[in-house]
Amino acid sequence: MDGNGRWAERRRLPRAAGHRAGVEVLTPLLEAAGRVGVRTLTLYAFSTENWARPEDEVDTLMSLFLETAHAKVPDLNERGARLRFLGRREYLPASVLEAIQEAEELTAHNDKLDVYVALNYGGRSEIVDAVRRIVADGLLPEDVDEATFARYLYAPEVPEVDLVIRTSGELRVSNFLLWQIAYAEFYVTDTLWPDFSQEEFLQAIESFASRSRRRGGV
Repeated sequence: MDGNGRWAERRRLPRAAGHRAGVEVLTPLLEAAGRVGVRTLTLYAFSTENWARPEDEVDTLMSLFLETAHAKVPDLNERGARLRFLGRREYLPASVLEAIQEAEELTAHNDKLDVYVALNYGGRSEIVDAVRRIVADGLLPEDVDEATFARYLYAPEVPEVDLVIRTSGELRVSNFLLWQIAYAEFYVTDTLWPDFSQEEFLQAIESFASRSRRRGGV
């Protein structure tokens, strides 16, 4: 969800205003996803690298997450969305951890749309953490194949990613779901995230649907 800061700067607003505008995109996007039959949606909210941002911006993002959780989780629950969070939780503030747990518990039995929020997430960190758990469990090298490894990821029930949408024209993976996007299709748009609409989301889905996915075959 790239472009919040640039969106704000172009309007001579503080970066926090861009992050707040970005939050408003979520509800229309989730509504559109539900209408077209998307079953799983993952949002990259805060990466392991984002701690390097200015302290006041990090504090704003954490506060905004809490505000968003309190405001939107009840509505998501009523819509039948199940929330899960991916990432290294031990580094997050206690208030954020509490909000995560409450959201997961409240929505645990919903089944209309799985919404995963990558928070303090990094694809490399996920792979390293999976290896650590494999070693801790004492598995032998010959006991580890792709299916076994996948069971040690943060959310092993998540299917492989079909489509990655990148806003603001970014042309890099940015450490996102490195294992899961091995055969993902990409849709890149110059639109900044706060301006990303339901209509463009549906364009991305249509673009994906028109592609031939051979996964290395003919």
